[in-house]
Amino acid sequence: MNIFRLMADLAHVLAIVILLHKIWKSRSCAGISGKSQILFALVYFMRYLDIMTSYVSFYNSTMKLVFLGTSGATLNLIYRKFKASYDHNHDSFRIAYLLVPCALLSLFLNHEFSVLEILWTFSIYLESVAILPQLFMVAKTGEAESITSHYLFALGSYRALYVCNWVYRYIAESHFDLIAIIAGLVQTILYCDFFYLYITKVLQNRKLQLPA
Repeated sequence: MNIFRLMADLAHVLAIVILLHKIWKSRSCAGISGKSQILFALVYFMRYLDIMTSYVSFYNSTMKLVFLGTSGATLNLIYRKFKASYDHNHDSFRIAYLLVPCALLSLFLNHEFSVLEILWTFSIYLESVAILPQLFMVAKTGEAESITSHYLFALGSYRALYVCNWVYRYIAESHFDLIAIIAGLVQTILYCDFFYLYITKVLQNRKLQLPA
């Protein structure tokens, strides 16, 4: 554990809290990509299958349960409780284009050819692109609510801070995980355009718009 990982985890939790608060308070999931949330839920499920077989620390187990529980709660709000407000028409990204390449990569590029390791690797690859349906939806509608923008910024900050965590671990511990680093960099790059728009528009109380 180091300060960068702790801050990254807190940013991740903050993003989830912002999302759930937005949906619950507005009684609507308008502007939220259900497909991105499905992908994130799949990421957590695949990554944390080891929760019943291995124990690292109380903190580690707690965070796993938090991410599993909140992802399930988010899907329940989108597809059951507030499904009437879900925008099927704009949430049209074909997630098979993400699932299939990530599955193939995990089979051929992994640290160890075992079930749990392949599933963990798959989750790493998938998480790097899971936000694409949400960004695609924002681009398609032409704008995003401020609260949705805050959620995306917190989520992007989480990945950027994890990059700092990996740099720190390499310097302090000589730990180097090429798969996690490359996937994290890809995910952070996907957020770069959004970061610029967030800083120049949302923080100045202007509506965020992405080019279609």
